[in-house]
This record gives sequence, C-alpha cells and structure tokens, in this order.
Amino acid sequence: MFSVFQGKEMESTVHFLPAADNAKYEKKKGPNKIGAVIGVLVLALVIALMVGLLVWHFHFRKESWVKRMYSGSMRLTDQAFENSYENSSTPEFKALADMVKKQLKNLYSANPQLKKYYVGSTVQAFSEGSVIAYYLSEFKIPEAQTAAIDNAMSEIDKAKSRSFPVINVDNVVSSAIDPRLFTRHFNSSRRYSKHVSGTGSLQIESPGFPNSPYPPSSFMQWELRGDVNHVMKLKFEALNLEENCSNDFIKIYDSLATIERRLMGELCGYHPPSSQPTFVSSGNVILVTMATDERKNFPGFRAAVSQIPRGSKELSCGGDLVGSKGSFSSPNYPSFYPPNTHCRWTITVPQDLVVKVTFRRFYVADAGEKDSNDCLKDYVKIDDEKLCGKKPDGKFKIGTSNTMTVEFWSDSSYVDLGFSAEFEAVKDENPCPKQFMCKNQKCIKTELRCDGRDDCGDKSDEMNCKCNSSFIACKNGFCVLPFWKCDGKDDCGDNTDEMGCGCGAGQFQCNNKKCVSEKNRCDAKDNCGDGSDELNCTGSTKTICTESSFRCKSGECINKINPECDGTQDCSDGSDEQNCNCGTFMTPRSRVVGGVDAERGEFPWQVSLHMKDVGHACGASLINEKWLVTAAHCVKDRFDGRPSMPSTWEAFLGLKTQKESSKEVQRRFLKQVIPHPNYNYDTYDNDIALMELERPVTYSDFIKPICLPAPQHIFEVGKQVYITGWGALREGANQAATILQKAEVRIINQTVCNTLMGGEITNQMLCAGVLQGGVDACQGDSGGPLSSKEGKRMFLAGVVSWGEGCARKNRPGIYTRVTKFLGWIKEKTGV
Repeated sequence: MFSVFQGKEMESTVHFLPAADNAKYEKKKGPNKIGAVIGVLVLALVIALMVGLLVWHFHFRKESWVKRMYSGSMRLTDQAFENSYENSSTPEFKALADMVKKQLKNLYSANPQLKKYYVGSTVQAFSEGSVIAYYLSEFKIPEAQTAAIDNAMSEIDKAKSRSFPVINVDNVVSSAIDPRLFTRHFNSSRRYSKHVSGTGSLQIESPGFPNSPYPPSSFMQWELRGDVNHVMKLKFEALNLEENCSNDFIKIYDSLATIERRLMGELCGYHPPSSQPTFVSSGNVILVTMATDERKNFPGFRAAVSQIPRGSKELSCGGDLVGSKGSFSSPNYPSFYPPNTHCRWTITVPQDLVVKVTFRRFYVADAGEKDSNDCLKDYVKIDDEKLCGKKPDGKFKIGTSNTMTVEFWSDSSYVDLGFSAEFEAVKDENPCPKQFMCKNQKCIKTELRCDGRDDCGDKSDEMNCKCNSSFIACKNGFCVLPFWKCDGKDDCGDNTDEMGCGCGAGQFQCNNKKCVSEKNRCDAKDNCGDGSDELNCTGSTKTICTESSFRCKSGECINKINPECDGTQDCSDGSDEQNCNCGTFMTPRSRVVGGVDAERGEFPWQVSLHMKDVGHACGASLINEKWLVTAAHCVKDRFDGRPSMPSTWEAFLGLKTQKESSKEVQRRFLKQVIPHPNYNYDTYDNDIALMELERPVTYSDFIKPICLPAPQHIFEVGKQVYITGWGALREGANQAATILQKAEVRIINQTVCNTLMGGEITNQMLCAGVLQGGVDACQGDSGGPLSSKEGKRMFLAGVVSWGEGCARKNRPGIYTRVTKFLGWIKEKTGV
C-alpha cells in the first residue's frame, strides 16, 4: 500500500507497507497501477518546482543594478558670468548650482526612462559664455538597460534649446564617464583650481614631483582657466608614468568636466624631453585629470600653463598662398592641433603650371574614429578628396590647374600632431622633377633607385631593377647586396637570397649553422648543440638547459629568445624582469658619419669622456649610477700610461653639445679605470674597459643607464641598431662633432664580415654598418655604445672599437661584443 503525507514544513514522506503475498504481486500481469500513480505524482512535483522557479525568476529575483555616471555641460543663455562663479564655496556659486540641478531634474523627468533611474547631480564648475555649467549626473539602472539609458542621454543632447521655469539652456553635451574613474577605490582625491591672467604662466605637477613618486590609488584633477577671448596652452615639461595606460594615466579635456566627447588625449609612459606633448584648447578652460593604481608608481609630471589671445599669429591658419613655392601647417604644429578647428588655404601658382602639395609629416588620426578611411572626424580636404590618419613622409597631391584649395577640419575630441606641407609649381607631366617617383607618390633622389635599400617605404624603388654584377638578382625583381646571401634573413622579400644555403627542405638551420630535421625541433633535446632548436617552443612540457637558454636566478631555464625585461614574467621567480629600470628611449627617426643631430635625452646613457687639457676623446655608456663601459684602447696605451690613470679623465653625462653648461649636465671624476686584462693592442681583441665614477650620478630624463643583455641574448643578423657619438664627421677630419650625432646601421653576418675584413674578426667582436658606405662610427666615437632596440628598451649590443677608415664601402664598423664580457663586468661592478 502507498501513501504520501505533507507536513507543516512542506516535507514529503513516502511510506511503503509490506504486501501479504509477494509472489502474487510478482506474477500479476497487465498495467502496473501503483507505478502509474507514482509517475503522475513525480511529474506534478517537477512541474510545480519549475513553475515556482519561474515565478521566483521573474518576480522575486533581484536584478543586477549598476551605477552609471554621466558628465556634461550646458550653456545658461539667460545668465551673465560673475567672478564669484569660479569659487565653489561662494553663495553665488551655490545658488546657481541649485538652479542647474533643478534644471537637470526637469530635463531627466521629461524622459520616462531617465526619470525612473535618476539619482542626483552635482555641479563641478562654471565658465564664461554666457555661463557654461559643468556637472555630473548619477543613475542607478538595471545592467540590461545601460544601452537604452545611453541612447536616452544622447537624445537630450540633440535638442537645440529648452526653456523651463527655472532657467534657459542650450548646447547640452554629455557622455558616460570613463568607468576607471568611479569603479576604482581611490585612497585619496585632490582637486586644484588655477587661473592664468595676462602674459603670465604657472606650473602644475603631480604630488611629490620630482623628488618622490606620485601617490598610489589616487585621483587628481586640475581645473585651469584663462581670460575671456583666450585659449589655454598646456605644455608638458616632464612626463614619466607607468607604461600601461590601464593602470596610471593622464587625460586632458577641452572642458572643465570629464566629458569623453571633449577628451583631447590620454597620456602614460615615459616621454623624453624632445617629445613632450603640448595641447591647446578651443576655449579659455582646460581640465587635466590623473588616476593611479596601487602598484608601480613613477616620478609623474610637470607642465606649464599659459594662455594665447584668440586670433594671434601662433594659432592663425588658412589664407591665400601665392607664388612658385611656399609652406603651411596645421595650427600649433609640430604639437597637437586644437579641437574644433577649421582652416582654409587657397594656393595660386603661375599660369601654365599646376599646384603640387607635399606633406613632409602627416598625422591627422582621431582615436575615436573606428575606420580611419572614413575621415568623418579630423581630416585634410584637397579640392574634393579627404585625407586622414597617418601618411608616409613625402606624400603629395597634384592639382589639375594653377589653383588649389586645402582645408583642415578637427572635431571636438581627440587631437593629433597635424601636418607640415610645402607647395610648389610643377609641370603636370613631371611631378618629381629630376627625381624618382615612388608608387606611394614620394619623391626620392634618382641615385637611390635600385641600391638595395627601401628608400620609398613601399619598396617601389627596388622593383624591376636590372641588377649589376655586384648585386644578387631576386626573383621578384629586387636587387640586394651579395653580403646578405645566406645570412638567415629574407632580404629579397621572396627568400631568393636564402635559397640553397645548406639546409634542405624539412630541415631547420641552427644558430651555429648546423642543419637538423624539423621533426627534431622542440622535442626537449639539444639536437643543434647550441640549444637553438629548443628556443621559442610553445606547449612544451619539459624545458632543457642549453647554452642558448636564459637562466633564471633560481637555476630554471627559459627557452625563449631574449626574455629579459620584455614586460612578460617568464621565470617563476621573476628574475627575468628584475633590474629593468634601464634603456628607456625615444624612437630614432633618422639614420656619426652620415648621421644627424640627436635630441637631448634621446640616448641618456651616452657619456662624453674628456682627457684633461685635451677635451672630448672617447665615448662611454652608463650601466648604473657609478659605472661606465668604454673601450680598452681608449684607456690603455702601449707607450703612455696616462690614459689608464683615473685623474686623466672627466666624464660628462646628460650632454648634447660639447662645452655647453646647463643644469641637465652632470660632471664626474673617476675613482678607478679597469681595462680588460686580455686586451690585445695589435688585434683589438677584448677591447673593453670599465670606469668607476668618484660619486654616483643622479638619474633624470637626460641621464639613465642602458640595459645590459643576458649572456644568451641574440642580436640577429640584419637587425637595425644605433651608433652615437661626438666623433669626426668624415674620415681625416681634424674637428669632431659639436652636437651628439646618431646613425642607424645594420648587424652584419660574422662570416661575411670576417671575409671583408681579411680574417681579423674574433668571436669577441661584432660587425655593423651600411656596406654601401656613408654611415659609420669614426675617430672620437670609440668606446661609445652600439644600442639595440628590443621591445620598449635599448640594450648595449657593442662598444665602438675599430674599423678601416670611416664609412668606407664594404668596410663595416667593428664593435666589442658585450655578451662575451658580462661575467667579467659583474665580477668587477656587481651589475
């Protein structure tokens, strides 16, 4: 017998009583009535449970609610600005703020969605014109309604003007606040307000700058104002934040509120002195905000704030340009152009010629534009064609007559560096007179055609070339120098120069040139003998230690090429990312024979070594606060013992121009000089030396150490590297460079170099240069750095050592290979 009872606590109990004759029930035929009843009851229970869950889901379950903050501004058309509105503690400010809050409530109440979720508003500031109010509004909304509320807020912005009993407004602009500003927990919040008057200026800086890092988990904002009929200029003088903008960042607004639609730019990372950003606003206000997280705090920033009268020459643009040639640029070039800008130039050249406009630089990209080809936000318009984004240097446009119209437009958010342009009168059929025209419309010298280098930037100058006997003829029509044959780098672009170089199909070429089967790659065995077949393996379950492995402090081996200081922790003890406060740099823009002037702070590890009563004699590299690396031949003379004496030398750091005296330069005497004990006077083998400073230097934007590579660091053949120094500008010159020179060269295959240099290259040497000639180190550069860019840092690949003459064809420069001496350097310096 079966029965179900439900007690007060809704617990179900089932009782089974024994049958009198079990066998009788077992033999019974036909439908099992008891089982059917059980099934019906179970089904009913399941249905009841499902109904209950649905009722709970739709009626009782709590929805996920989120806080949504909007920042905005509105113009109060029937109000006149008073000076008391600049101070939020005055009765006048508070009274007008109350009126604005009532108006905002009226605005939101007119929309059913916004009215339902509106919490409240605060007024942040006022500025001129008639009166512009800046505010924050808070909503608490179901997470699923976020997009709908955003749309409702945008509809409010579209209405041109409104009249309410409280106040009349127009130009309402709002946007959702960057969620990083209200989802983080800040330990402190600071607000500053400053007004610039007349021709004066003032400074703002992060708390503690420059003596201590900025505070962690903090939010700061600077409300900056100028006089009526002026615009604001914000010029950064120093800027050093964490590299990741997700953690620490600065934002600059063309507003007094954090309105993302008025955001001019976001900054983070390190900016060298020569590339400090400058912003110009569209009105007489600008807002700077800074947010930091709890980790990795850096020195921060300092900026100068000034104002510029509207209509001043500094901001003027557009007009009539008449003549055979001339130039023009975006406002505030080469710094960021202002938002809400429109310029129009009308260019006229002599009759029977056409206008050619060449952009020497073109950076008109809006970070808020999804597709840079649309040119819907910031752009340059030539006749009916729009240009935007980043364009290659030298891009040009040719008109169809002797007149051309050029317009420049920027919208209300995100600014860029702008453009610099030149115009000239040319014949329609010859846009590049006496030059070669690249496919990208760049004009280059005719002698650069088919020289084995990509001078156009799109390789069009190296296409369809007839290669002479001194070049390799690639299958794709390129010509490359024979020295790049079988160097492990695809110089042709179609691998022609790497065909038939020893390893067959299905084989892998080791760093030591040995060939192994591709099947043996990443098999946890050192098949090459140098471990190179086990580098950069993914999904490997076993790591073997080879001579190519990076060794962590714990003894663990990492089979990854150049893992040190690359921003990714590979060692379980983190030792591959330790001691990485080094090598920060500004990307070199040009190719110290054949070089150009370096910017101050561009190579902050460069040292000028002066012999007393002589002046600059050699270069060196700073590797920490007290130690320099230079060449042994600078400090060790077979017949003269003076160079090895510390009292002979003075070291100048932070120097750009010889004999200059500035606060950025630090002068130090030497405590000791340590040439390598195995230096060979005749062969220049082991040409390296160390110098200890008498007292440590103080790091700054202009003085920083270069990173030392790990012993296993690979500087690949063909890699572009940089040489710097104050050496002679040409072979045989008696006078050295006054300004620090920089040049870009290429690492050359060791075997090729040894052949070119008559078998004089040892394993302790490294070759780099431009084999066509024209670019090289020279007398006076000795001991200086060969700097290699690895990710976001520079590493010391070599020390300037020797060469045959300077910048001769097929005679590369020879450098001391630093990776061979790291044990000795650590033994002597502890670095």
